[in-house]
This record gives sequence, structure tokens and C-alpha cells, in this order.
Amino acid sequence: MKAFISAVIVAVALAVGAAFVLNTQQQTADKAFATSGARVGDPGHNLIQM
Repeated sequence: MKAFISAVIVAVALAVGAAFVLNTQQQTADKAFATSGARVGDPGHNLIQM
């Protein structure tokens, strides 16, 4: 039982850490694809409204 509880705690800690890292690395499309060949509009006019 101790192994299962510790595995759950480690899994939750890894998930929270991964969510934090991925959230800091996330960019909007106009910044991620800022080349001359990309046609990205204003990010305020999309369906997600982030």
C-alpha cells in the first residue's frame, strides 16, 4: 500500500511540474510563427479568446 500511495504522489507531482513547465513555454500563434511565410492574424480574433 505504501508503494501505491507514493506512486500516486510522484505521479501528481510530475503532472503539476509538467503543467507548470508547459504553461511557461506556451506562445501565441503570432509569436510562434513570426516568419514572412506565415499568415497569422490578430490573436484577439480567434475562437479560443485567450
